[in-house]
This record gives sequence, C-alpha cells and structure tokens, in this order.
Amino acid sequence: MTPRLPRRALPALAALLLALPVGCSGPGGAREAGAPASRPPLAERVSADTSPALRAFYDQRLDWTPCDAVADPADQDEPDLQCATLKVPLDYADPGGRTTDVPVARVPAADPGHRTGALLLNPGGPGISGVTLARRWKGNQGPLRDHFDLIGFDPRAAGGTLPVHCLDDRTRDQWTSTDDPAYDHGQVLADACRAKYADLLPHLGTRDTARDMDVLRGALGERELDFFGLSYGTYLGALYAEEFPDRTGRLVLDGAVERSTDLMHLNGEQAVATEAAFRAYAADCAADGDTCPLGSDPAAAAQRLAGFLDGLKDHPLPAHDGRTLTAALAWTGVLDALADGHRNWPRLRAALDPALAQGEADELLKLADGTTGRDEGGDYDTAADAYAAIHCADAPLAPTDADLRAALADLAARAPLTSRHDTRVTLLDPDCRRWPYRSTERPHTVTAAGSAPILVIGGTEDPVTPYAWAQRMAAGLQHGVLLTREGDGHMSWDRSGCVRDAVAAFLVDGVLPAAGTRCASD
Repeated sequence: MTPRLPRRALPALAALLLALPVGCSGPGGAREAGAPASRPPLAERVSADTSPALRAFYDQRLDWTPCDAVADPADQDEPDLQCATLKVPLDYADPGGRTTDVPVARVPAADPGHRTGALLLNPGGPGISGVTLARRWKGNQGPLRDHFDLIGFDPRAAGGTLPVHCLDDRTRDQWTSTDDPAYDHGQVLADACRAKYADLLPHLGTRDTARDMDVLRGALGERELDFFGLSYGTYLGALYAEEFPDRTGRLVLDGAVERSTDLMHLNGEQAVATEAAFRAYAADCAADGDTCPLGSDPAAAAQRLAGFLDGLKDHPLPAHDGRTLTAALAWTGVLDALADGHRNWPRLRAALDPALAQGEADELLKLADGTTGRDEGGDYDTAADAYAAIHCADAPLAPTDADLRAALADLAARAPLTSRHDTRVTLLDPDCRRWPYRSTERPHTVTAAGSAPILVIGGTEDPVTPYAWAQRMAAGLQHGVLLTREGDGHMSWDRSGCVRDAVAAFLVDGVLPAAGTRCASD
C-alpha cells in the first residue's frame, strides 16, 4: 500500500479508485483560498529543452483511436474514451537501444471551450493500471472532467507496460496462504521473477516511470505536467518533480508515500497506523456488547483476534470451495477491511462473526481473495508481482539481521497485535533481500527544488499511508502545501467534499488552500 498493498489492500484500493467521483463539492469544512499560481497559455507549452538523444521520443504524436479497437470490449460505443500507445526507451541510459510501449487512455475535456490542458492520473499500488482508472472516470462529471483531458497510462510492470507475472497460480496460492515460518517468500518470488524477467527487472523502478511521464507530457504537447497521484502515485509525482522541476505544473498528491527512510521502517510505521485502525474498529464493535464478534471489552479484542489466528495455524478452517482459511489469509482479510476505515467495518464484522462463532471461513476468504487478487476460479491478477518488482527496483541495500532484530523489537512495543502474528513479513513486504537487481539510490527527502507549488493531502487516521508521511512530504518539498483531512480510511479525495473543492480550485484555477487548512470528512 506503499508497503504491503497487495497483501493488505491493493485490489481493494483499485476498486475504491475506480469509483472515485471526479466532481467536487459536498459537506466538509471551509477552505480559505490562497493566491492563484500563474502558468503560461496552452500555446506556449511545447518543450524544446530535451536532450537530442531523446528528441524522437518527445516528438512523437499519439495516434488516438476508439478504445474498443485496442482494449476492453466493454469500451465499445464509448466515443469519449480514446486509446493510444506511447513509445519509450527501455533504458534511458541507452535511448538508441530497445524500446517499449506504454498504453495510454484519454477522456477528452467535457467543456472544450474552457479546456485547461491534460491531467495525468496515477492510482498508485504500485501495480495498478492507470488506463483502467481513466476508463472508470469517463462517466463522471465535475470541474476536472470539464476542464481537463483526463489521461491514464500504465506504469512499468503494471497493466500493459512491461507486465510481470512471476508466480503461477498454484505457487501463488501457497505464497499467500502459508503459515510456515520457514517459507521464504522473498526467495520464492525472486527466483521466479529472475527466471522470467532478468533483463527487465532493472528498468521497472519508479524513476523510470517518472521519465516515461515526461515523454508522455511531450507527446501530449504540454510544456508542464499536471498530475493527480493517489497513494503510491504520490511518490511517483514527487520523483517527477525532483527529476523535472521546471516542467512541473500543478501536482496533487493524495495519501502520501514519503520515502526518506527505508521500506522496513516505513512498513513499521504503517503497521502502527493499522493497529490504531483496529483499535478504533474494536471500540465501535464493543459498543454493541456481546453481539460483537470480538467481545464487549475493546481492550481484550486484540487478544481475542490473536488467539483466533494462533488457532488457525494449527487448525485451518475449511471453506465450502474445498480451500482452507489459514492464519495468513485471515489476517490479510482483516487488514483489507481496515484499510477503508469505518465504512468497511460492517463488512469486517460480517466476516469475523461467522468465523469466530461458527468456524465458517468463507467471508474472511472473500476479503483475503480481494486483496491477493484471486478470482473465484483460482486465477490471480499480476498486481502483487508488479508491486514487488517496482518496490525492489527502487530499494537500496537490504536491512542487515541486526537492523531487522532492532526493528522487530520496536514493532513489538508499538504494534503488539501485528508483531504477534507476522512481524517479519510485515517489515519485509516486499522482501527484497534476494532480489537480483538493487537500486543504488539511497532513501532521501525529496525537495523538488525549483518546482511549482505541490499540494499534498493526508488523512489523520489513514491506516495505509500514515498522516506523518504527508506531513514529512509537504515539509520536505521546497514548495509543498499540506491539506489535512480529519478522519479515517485511505486517501481523502472521495471522503471529503472540502478536499474535492480544494483539489478542483488548485488544478483548475491555481488557487492553493491556505496554510493549515483542515477538512472534515463527509
């Protein structure tokens, strides 16, 4: 999710993103307007400052065709959705070498007479298709839909751009369900990915995708890049601003992933935030007394869930489809539900109640399958493989055993439920210690010196991208502006009319929220 999205909420995040409203307004706190940010007219936005070796990529023009000709049959008779293919170098250090294709989708501005430009979208993950996001947004209305061509593209390793599918479905079943502490998730995945994609793995990192975004900006004829990044898409946007500060237009980063430290420590921070989300759920459930599947005492709820998980390690529950609910799968299902905040608490309760009371596994398995990307026929999507490939391509040196022991001790004190169940997997998700390629780039604070103002949004009780990450990202950026949403759940755009108003005011008119603005949740 950032750390742990495929196992905790990546497909759930995808479903959430695909339902996001593009319009604005709705209940929420008041927002003061700051000064509008200036920008050149559209006719002046064609960049001429690209290196000669890459000029041919920037000079390409996209051949837009109806998407039913190249993509999803569901897109037939959708004239407001167009698809194209962008060509980029596989290796930006060798632009004359091998190339690859990036699928792109466009929803043209609904009000062409007041078109502001193109707005690139990225749904995060990492590992979620941006083309799919654009398809789902085509039917929505509002200021962003009116003023922008909405542009979705598939980042490297995801969708149709250098997709990776390392594990077969049978191996993935074991990988997601095993409770065997000796099972080496990192080794299994690294071996499978190396065998299939050894030549691609060094080229799947976030910085390469940021460079693809700049080629796309050029091919769209835009001098500056306007961008709306969600969850891990915020890190992509921040790296773009660091790489191309003079080409940065209006960037909105919602659900910030701030990587000034290593993945192990980020995973630990996320586990603490998730445990706080569990305590909030337990308190709400306990208010219903003995009908709560975790009991009427919220202080004992974690102990009861931990006992249930411990029991599954020795005696997995049978499900009606012949599978079994292991502790790993049950924990995955719980984490999936917690990621969406209080609006998903009824679903979590509906899964826990039959599991704890009657030993019925099906509802928890459904939650887990949604997170792992498993369909009813036992087929998996490729999101988890893409997630690992991108994270591990970004990751520098792996933690030492001493580093890991210290982090485990710290997590045991701050997140006792998590540390009792799967601490090592939590901290090493993904486990890149065996990965055949490793970045030389060290974790650092992204300042994006010289960029335009960047709007960073954080939710105070976000269990996936903790609020502290948004605070750190906004503080680290030279021109970062923090917008705070009070409330739980991952990301803020679809949870607050106040946030939607602020985003539209910035992207359409260049008006930033006043310093210290806080929005209520709907």
